[in-house]
Amino acid sequence: MKTFSQKGSEIKREWWLIDASTMPLGKLAVIIADKLMGKSKITYTPHIDNGDYVIVINAKDLVVTGEKMTQKKYYRHSGYPGGIKELKLEEVIEKDPARAINEAVKGMLPKNKLAADRLKRLRVFSGAEHAHAAQNPKEIK
Repeated sequence: MKTFSQKGSEIKREWWLIDASTMPLGKLAVIIADKLMGKSKITYTPHIDNGDYVIVINAKDLVVTGEKMTQKKYYRHSGYPGGIKELKLEEVIEKDPARAINEAVKGMLPKNKLAADRLKRLRVFSGAEHAHAAQNPKEIK
């Protein structure tokens, strides 16, 4: 019996739609990362990027549990001494709701050469409207 290994020409990508207001951030990020990697497909091959496209709507209505809105912090650094910036989750959602979801999903993807291309297939919208109706995305409940 031979081991199946998918080729790049055999990849078939689907479009998925997820509502961010229906589940907590962590569970949402797990489902998104799973779809972006293609692990839910029977043709999953670790070294081939065979994941799907994911559309996330209602990012401004993101659900978190506990005190994460005030205690979870996002950091960035300018590269200069003393140049660290810190934002709380509630400030990030107010300013750019897509960043919170992108950071959570990025943390759950493997750190390899395929990660950047996988993240490009994630589309996050703050409201209920999205620009990908023509792709007929399947909704994830």
